[in-house]
Amino acid sequence: MTTQTMRNGIDVTQLVDTIEAIKKQPDLAKFQFRSHTTWEGGGRSRTQIKGFYGAGQEDTSREAPIELVGDEPPVLLGQNAGANAVEAVLHALASCLSVGFVYNAAAMGIEVSSLDFDLEGDLDLRAFLGLTDEVRPGYSGIRLTYRVTADAPREKLEELCEYVQRTSPVLDIIRNPVPVTVELAD
Repeated sequence: MTTQTMRNGIDVTQLVDTIEAIKKQPDLAKFQFRSHTTWEGGGRSRTQIKGFYGAGQEDTSREAPIELVGDEPPVLLGQNAGANAVEAVLHALASCLSVGFVYNAAAMGIEVSSLDFDLEGDLDLRAFLGLTDEVRPGYSGIRLTYRVTADAPREKLEELCEYVQRTSPVLDIIRNPVPVTVELAD
């Protein structure tokens, strides 16, 4: 009988068991996430996220969809009903790094008592507005600063952060081109 070990709000026993199961059956690691977005007028849209495929089956754990609202600030003709898309990218990055940090810290026996991130992304709207091809429409750079309080020395925390950066899906998506297909449905 295995004893459940909780650290940083993570069931370490379950985490280790999951890793072992994936080592034995690599196909369990293949996931497909989905979302559906509807434009609601002006700069606002609503995204619903519910089902996904993972661990060898369709997941039905969410009884109701998770909803995310996107909008623009008034200076960009919106009503501030939600974060805009490029702000949501910053959220996604920090959220992913946070999960990676606390999960891996838990697996390493590190107790984290606080963790927070500050992010800044630089963007030139001229490309989005079709005024130039000389700048990219996306971020030209993102700066991230994190603060952590944990029962490990600074060197160990820096090593952990380097590992998390190498394994972060969202950081990988941002740093490396991802093939995207776009088509108009019938």
